[in-house]
Parts: sequence; structure tokens; C-alpha cells
Amino acid sequence: MEFKHIPIMLDAVLEGLDIKPDGTYVDGTLGGAGHSSEIAKRLSEEGSLIGIDQDIDAIKAATERLESFKNIHIVRNNYVNIKSVLSELGINGVDGILLDIGVSSYQLDNYERGFSYREDALLDMRMDQSADYTAQDIVNDYSEAELRRIISLYGEEKFAGRIASNIVKARETKRIETTFELNEIIKASIPAAARRTGGNPSKKTYQAIRIELNKELTVLEDALDDMIDALNPGGRLVIITFHSLEDRIVKNKFKTAENPCICPPEFPVCTCGRKSKGRVITRKPIVADEKELEVNPRSSSAKLRIFEKS
Repeated sequence: MEFKHIPIMLDAVLEGLDIKPDGTYVDGTLGGAGHSSEIAKRLSEEGSLIGIDQDIDAIKAATERLESFKNIHIVRNNYVNIKSVLSELGINGVDGILLDIGVSSYQLDNYERGFSYREDALLDMRMDQSADYTAQDIVNDYSEAELRRIISLYGEEKFAGRIASNIVKARETKRIETTFELNEIIKASIPAAARRTGGNPSKKTYQAIRIELNKELTVLEDALDDMIDALNPGGRLVIITFHSLEDRIVKNKFKTAENPCICPPEFPVCTCGRKSKGRVITRKPIVADEKELEVNPRSSSAKLRIFEKS
């Protein structure tokens, strides 16, 4: 299957990065190199691009797509390790970093990867195929309380308790191994009236399991400070999220980086000594316009935020 990737909000990303032809840029979620190929086109022979992804299929596809460009470094890793990745490449600072968070179109459409509820396949959902733990292990090994917590928190599913309870009951008979087996359990847990609105009943639970398995929120929160620190003065961090919890993490991290002071409001002057790292460019997130929504419906929940290093 071809690794197709429609780059989300491409124009806003390129404008947000404010690309300098001789600059050094990082795409921390390389995917099929949809964004990266456009960044590379705007670089001179002195410019360079580092692409990071933990998905071996993405690495292969991006390597082919970017083979005609110079000064491209493709690294199989997780973007949370950006500090060590740049250190190993001998790079002290970069002029821009892009993160396009979440599951790619390829991962969703390739049913064998077990991300999608639309095709019957083994429950998997690993972004890093070398990892031992899969979605199947979460479904079968987590306690009812743990399942309820992640489905409620990460999926924002109001029937999380019923879904968790029915998963536990079903696995007492046999191990839950496939997407369609899980779909039937979820469907039976949601009242018919509720199933008629809000799209596929499995969507929120699958999202929750995927986020938990790949530690997506933890990775994002742990990476942001290192990414801001890795920027050269004037460098920009551009992040696209697809989930309210992700967006909240980015928003709060950017706000703290801009104004880190923890002194009580009544103090006449700052005594904590914490200095601002830069400024938030986007007071409100940038969202996809109608034209993009027509071409790429998956951009409907996308939010883009930008931070500039001082």
C-alpha cells in the first residue's frame, strides 16, 4: 500500500515556520513527507532538514520522496528524543520545528495496522512496529477501572463505563483479538438512540486506546520544552493537534514559555527569576478553511499553534 499523505494546512505551516533558505528545520512527525517535501523545496544548498518518525513504513516512504533533495537527515526515532537526535547529528540549534500530531491517513487506511474500526484485522495500533505491546494487550489486560478511565479521558466517551464493563465480560469467554470483535462489544454498550448521531460508535474508544498505547499525550508534554530550547533566536515551533487534550497541552506550554513567572500577582517586581523564552504567535489556533475541508475532511478537528523563540 502506498504511503499517501495529504499535508494538513500546508500554507499555514509554511508561513508559520517562516522558512529561511539557509536554515535548519525539523519535521518531528515525518510521515509520508508531505510537509517535509514542501519545506525542502524552499531550502538552498546551505539549508538542511531533519525528519523524525518511529514508523518504519513512514521512514521508507519519506526516504524515497526526499531522495532528490540535499542535506536531508532521516532518523527513525520518537520526536520526544529530539535533544539526543540533534546532538548525534552535531546540530546545536534549529530554525523551525513542525509537529503534526496523531495518526496518519496511511495508518488508518492500512487495515493490517489495526488502527481502523472499518476493516476486520488484529487489534494493533502501534506507531512503532518494533514495540512489543499492542492494542490487543490493553483491551485484554487492563482492569475495568483502567479501561473506563482511558476511554472516558482520552476518548471523551460518555458510555465509557458500560464499554469497559462489557469488554471485561466478553474477555472472560475468549480473548478479544480483532477490530470487529471489539466493534460488536462497543456497539452493544451504546444505546441505539445515541448510535444514530455522532458518527461511528467505535471512534472515541479506538482513539482512546491508540493514545494510551502510544503514550501520545505524555510524549507531547515531555517534548515541548526541549523543542523550544532547541530553537535558535527567531526560530519557530509549529504544532498541529487533532484532539482537545493535545491542544490544551500545547496552549498551556506555549503560555508558560512566554510568561513563566510564578510570583504572586501582588508582587511589584518579579523575584522568581524565570525568563520568557519567546512569544506565542497564535493567540487563537489556526483552523482549516472550507476549501481544505472539501479536499481533506480529516482536517476538520485540526488546530495549529505557533511559538517563536526570543
